[in-house]
Amino acid sequence: MTAKPAPAQFAKRFVTMDGALPWITTPVLLAVLILIWDSYVRYAGVSPLILPRPGAVWTAWLEMLRDPRAWHHTWMTVYATLSGFAYASVIGVVLGVLIARLRWLELTLNPFIVATQVIPKVALVPLFVLWFGFGVTSKVIVAAVLAFFPILTNTAMGVKSIDEGHRDVMVSLNATRWQVFRRLEFPSALPFIITGLEIGIVLAIIGAVVGEYLGGNAGLGHLLIARLNAFETDQMFAVLIHMSLLGFIFYFAIGALRKMLVPWHASAGPRV
Repeated sequence: MTAKPAPAQFAKRFVTMDGALPWITTPVLLAVLILIWDSYVRYAGVSPLILPRPGAVWTAWLEMLRDPRAWHHTWMTVYATLSGFAYASVIGVVLGVLIARLRWLELTLNPFIVATQVIPKVALVPLFVLWFGFGVTSKVIVAAVLAFFPILTNTAMGVKSIDEGHRDVMVSLNATRWQVFRRLEFPSALPFIITGLEIGIVLAIIGAVVGEYLGGNAGLGHLLIARLNAFETDQMFAVLIHMSLLGFIFYFAIGALRKMLVPWHASAGPRV
């Protein structure tokens, strides 16, 4: 009789398969979607002005990569996104910690924070453009406003989720409030904070692009509108692909940060 594999061996095989599966399924699903797209355009007789074929979009994107002006627009979007995200991260984390630790501050600020979130952010873009002009400043502010709330709420939730028994142990060891925060509250809240950052970076690039749509003279959002007005549909799809790749890069960068800072947490992925 052959011995059955140990549970650890099963777990190791599952983790290996779980890590490799997306590298197999994602390209296959992408290829199937592209094939459906190409077949639909070819056999349904769709006009290229409505929906270009994938090959035309690919060619347009390669041409875009060779254009220095496209990289200038890319840099403007990256700058607005990361700047707004940085402001939202610093203010959101600091204010989230204070709200979680100071009950009176939470009761004071919570109505104002909720009020700022129920207002449609797109409706504020013309106002920001009026106040700060058509330059990059208004785009940075829109990106920061959109990214701020999830970072704030996740930070506050993370600090509040600390087990009171753990805090009592620290207090019984005569730990100061700073030591409790540095050694217990902040490390325990870090997975929540990173989750807020993952949501925030996606909303930040959305905010930057929307700002460029409605009041921009540079950036990928402005470039997309220019391609739309010129009826260059294949170029428009190329800009969309470029935006999507930027979003993926930003999102996976935060995911890599999670693996670096909280490798012990379940959200960082399975371990054996």
